[in-house]
Amino acid sequence: MSNSETYRVRMSGISKRYNAIQTLDDVSLVLRPGEVLGLVGDNGAGKSTLSKVLSGAVVPDAGTIEIDGMPVTFTSPAEARAARVEMVYQDLSLCDTVDVAGNLFLGREPRRRIAGISFLDKKRMHEQTRQMLDRLGIVIADTRLKVENLSGGQRQSIAIGRAASFEPSVLIMDEPTAALAVAEVEAVLDLIRAVSARGVSVILITHRLQDLFLVCDRIQVMYEGRNVAERLIGETNIEDVVNLIVGRKFNARSATNAYRDGAPA
Repeated sequence: MSNSETYRVRMSGISKRYNAIQTLDDVSLVLRPGEVLGLVGDNGAGKSTLSKVLSGAVVPDAGTIEIDGMPVTFTSPAEARAARVEMVYQDLSLCDTVDVAGNLFLGREPRRRIAGISFLDKKRMHEQTRQMLDRLGIVIADTRLKVENLSGGQRQSIAIGRAASFEPSVLIMDEPTAALAVAEVEAVLDLIRAVSARGVSVILITHRLQDLFLVCDRIQVMYEGRNVAERLIGETNIEDVVNLIVGRKFNARSATNAYRDGAPA
């Protein structure tokens, strides 16, 4: 089987330096069609920077990216979007004073012409929004509700739904369940399952390790800008993942304390 048939995404040798700080150091990542990959690591591990490289928000100093076997170079999110790569950021970037349908279609609203004059086709916009929400299993009673009146989970679902409406082949989610109530977390995880079941490849960045075991097929652990481990989700557990994330730091701290206490090497 060729690489183009096996991998939706292949990133190799990705490096990025900001002045004296090496944020990414020869990082690789692969992602298969319909796969959900958990990308985890401590703060400063480089996972957000790596995802921004793939979404076009950060230009790497070195490395290559292939989408469906074709080499690509992204210098902006628009270029990544053209290659069907979407990212949902933690701040969601929703317009609170605009309704649900308006947020889903922001910047690409359907229009109709009457007597040569272009008007916003609100009826079609709300009909298409309802179809889109139903298809993804997003429960919103009224598409005319302003986003500021929605719960945190509903807002997160709208942000994911908007990204999914662009028909991406790759969807990156940065902490989608942070600060959500338990019931809302489950709704967002259901949405991730629904998106991946449609063949979309998903990268999930999260500190909620329990979520990994509910939706992910595989995890990749980063530490100080480098890959340190990969695990199939069925071959690991939370304790193992925690040790991979903080193990080096914990071991180094323990060794320092041992010397301070006069313990033998």
